[in-house]
Amino acid sequence: MATKTVKPVKKAAPKKEAPKEKAAVSAGLSATVFAVDGKASGKVALPTELFGAKVNEALLSQSVRVYLANQRQGGAKAKTRGEVEGSSRKIYRQKGTGKARHGSIRAHIFVGGGVVFGPVTRDFHLKMSKSMRRLALISALSAKHQDVVIVDGLETVAPKTKQVAAALTAAGATEKVLLVVPKDTPLLARAARNIHELDIVSSKDLHTYAILTHKKIVFTKKSLEESKAHFSVS
Repeated sequence: MATKTVKPVKKAAPKKEAPKEKAAVSAGLSATVFAVDGKASGKVALPTELFGAKVNEALLSQSVRVYLANQRQGGAKAKTRGEVEGSSRKIYRQKGTGKARHGSIRAHIFVGGGVVFGPVTRDFHLKMSKSMRRLALISALSAKHQDVVIVDGLETVAPKTKQVAAALTAAGATEKVLLVVPKDTPLLARAARNIHELDIVSSKDLHTYAILTHKKIVFTKKSLEESKAHFSVS
């Protein structure tokens, strides 16, 4: 019986893994870098720890609800008939006057009387764990990664509102802009605070509601690194 010859199988050479930054750029996790004069100087890879997560819509909804609820002061209060000033005596006799019977001048139908079913002081505060807040923020950044713009050198611009506005306009950030400023840059924040349709937030104070309610999110290279270091899991 003839024996079959088995040809040796050539093993394919192992593929070299692309660097993380190149892989992130090829996967679309990148943002255009603009100089202060508006010229594009290339792209920068966005950290996958912040911008590469799966979007959790339920967690986003919960985070927005908690944030909006915590903005409510709940201090509205109307006085009831037991709290307004006025005598408690019966204002006139029960019968014989031809008028409706009344027992107190503090009744709600009199001027200066108490309010029926008026607002009372309430606490609308809701709680959300730190890990859930961080995951909601990462989901928001991942959902809005295409709206992220990097403006390099924005901290070095003269602290003038006109110049900061010109740099943002040249980068295409003109409507509903969220500017993420690095730590210890009070002059930049002061120069940008009067720009129309622009909100300012520190790199360590980012939150889900701010990300979702703006059309453009502008980072500087420094603020992007600070946010990555602060919100990434070590």
